[in-house]
Formats: sequence, structure tokens, C-alpha cells
Amino acid sequence: MEVELSEEHQMIKDLVARFVTDELIPLESAVLERDANGQGMIIAADELERIDAKSKALGLWGLDAPEEFGGVDLPMVALMGVNEEMGKTVVPYVLPPESPNLRMLVATCNDKQKATYLAPYAAGVTHSAIAISEPGAGADPAAMSTRAVLEGDEWVINGRKIWTSKAEESDFTIVMAVTDKDKGARGGISAFLVDKGTKGFNILRKIPMVGGLYTYEIAFEDCRIPADNLLGTEGNGFAPMQLRLSTRRLQMVSRCVGIAQRCMDMVIEYAPQRETFGAPLSERQTIQWWVADAATQIYACRLMAHDIAKKIDAGKSVRTEVSMAKVYATEMAWDFVDKAAQVFGAMGQTKEMPFHLFAGNLRAMRIYEGPSEVHRWVVARDLMGLKR
Repeated sequence: MEVELSEEHQMIKDLVARFVTDELIPLESAVLERDANGQGMIIAADELERIDAKSKALGLWGLDAPEEFGGVDLPMVALMGVNEEMGKTVVPYVLPPESPNLRMLVATCNDKQKATYLAPYAAGVTHSAIAISEPGAGADPAAMSTRAVLEGDEWVINGRKIWTSKAEESDFTIVMAVTDKDKGARGGISAFLVDKGTKGFNILRKIPMVGGLYTYEIAFEDCRIPADNLLGTEGNGFAPMQLRLSTRRLQMVSRCVGIAQRCMDMVIEYAPQRETFGAPLSERQTIQWWVADAATQIYACRLMAHDIAKKIDAGKSVRTEVSMAKVYATEMAWDFVDKAAQVFGAMGQTKEMPFHLFAGNLRAMRIYEGPSEVHRWVVARDLMGLKR
């Protein structure tokens, strides 16, 4: 199998690569400085306004949004190239809209919700979050206890969520809640759209995470939303949530390829320049083998991502393959970021270089959207025919 994009999709990948090189990587020094000063990995408002305008002018918004909402409707196989390029920088910028939530909305929104939520989200006008994990139900979303009860023409939500990204700045949050405790994940979990500022939607705390990012803990206390804000049908929220998770996991795989490729490029450029004991690092067998092994693993990971993307575009189930790829990609990139930092010596340990943020992001990826242990369990159960 070849990882070869069509001419059109390769042009988009190349355009994103130039955007990352020309617009995002030059911002890294400022982002790294803010993180070193304890501000977190953030983009300043004026910087965000400028790169938003630039990316929009380049036609990079709505790349996988439906054409009816002004999007390009790219297939997943093309998005793999886009996500790989976006993974090459520590600048925390996402081309609007973020694909995982978009694909869940596309699969579930009714006509009214398309106009109210999906259309402005696809256009990059609004931002969204999703609340799944709970203090006692992280890796096992089927164990969630947040409840939603229909009272007249309103749903009343009570419970607590944690590790929710972008909850404070999002215009609406997709909230997963139990609507039938007896059925659980098999027909008892529903999805809801909760607008920012809704009474009873309480952000308890902002949690600093490794890698310079933040998540939030949220409490729902008699949070009332219109009955029309049920996303999809009652009891059928688990499958669309899994669609969202699979999209995010595959996105992670491609970003891991980008991270590893960026670090390998840095090593290849730097190794001939640094001399130790009278010879450049590029002549040391250890460094040569690190680069050779990384190139091999990046190639394998890129093949995995491309194959999974083609299967998704063909409408095939990829649950097992996505689990395989997420484990392999996150651990592969984690290993080589560590080696790249080693090549750079003391400089690689400073917060002036991007390695610590790459490492922090990768460490989180090994937990987010299911830890590696759970994904290995998924693969083993499917291959061995074990009951879920």
C-alpha cells in the first residue's frame, strides 16, 4: 500500500505545511516564553486574530465541513495530511472547526439544530466542547452517572464532569448523560447541547495539565435545557460519541507522525553541527540508528493512518485498527521526542526548545480518548473473541 494523496489533496497538505512554517512556528518562541513564565501554552489575542485571518484567507477553514455549510468536505484520507502538518508545532492552534465534534454534530443534528448549532460551528463562528469523563468514570464512559431527566418540555441535568477541554471559552458543550440507568451504554446514554451561560452549568475549576494546556471540572446542578436540545435520539448517544472518539484518536495518530517528523528533522539538522570528542554526532552509530528507527516507525505509522482513513471513507468499522494505531503512534512519538531531547543535550532540557511541550502533549495523548491499556484490551478482546 502506498501513502499517496491525490494531486488536489497533496496541494492542500502543502498549503497547510507552508501555513505552519510561515505563521505558526514563528510564534513558538512567544508560546514557549509564556509557558515558562507560568501562563500556560497560550496564543495572545492579537496573534490569534492574525492567524485566524490568515488561515481563513488561505481557505483552510471548514476543510471537512459539509459543502452545504460552506465547507470543503474533505475525506478523512486528506485530513491525515492536514493533521500531520499541524502536529509539527507546539503552537496550540486548531483550524476551525475542530473535526471530532463536527463529525458528531453532522451525524446527529436535526434540521433546527443544524441551523442553530452546526452551521455557525462549521463556519468557525462558534466553538464547542464535549463533556464525557467524570471523576469516577474516565476510561470507562459507560460508567458515567450524570443523569438527564425529562420534565415537561425540559431536560434537567445533574452530575459532574471533569477533564473537559475548552469548557470556559466554548459557546456550547455537548454533554453526555444517562437517561436510562438500566440500559446503560446499550441504549441508556444520550447527548445534549448546553449553551454557555445556562443556569446550573457551573465551571468549578480550571485544571493545569502537563504540556501547558488546561481542562475544566464542571458541575450540573438542576441544569435545565429545552427538550429540543437532545442531540440525536434518546438513548442513542453512545454510538455518535464513539464516532467522535474515533475521529479524535485518528487525528492524534497523524499529529504524532507530525511531532516525530519535526523532531527527526531537527535532529538531522543539528547532529552534524554538534561535535563530541572530536567528531560530529551525525557520525555516531547511536544517533544514526535512532534516526533510522524513527524514520521506519514514522513510515509504518503513516501507513496505518492512511489505511484507517481509507476504511473510514469507505464506511467500514475501524474500532480495532484505531486502537492499534493510537497506542503505536503515541508511544512511538513519545520515544523519539525523548531521544531528540537527548541529542540536543542540555539545550534539549530548556524551555526554550519545544521538546518538553511535545512530550507533555504526548504524555496526555496516552491517556486522552482512552489510555493505552484500554486500547490494548480492545484489540485483544476483538482478536480473541472475548466478550465485551
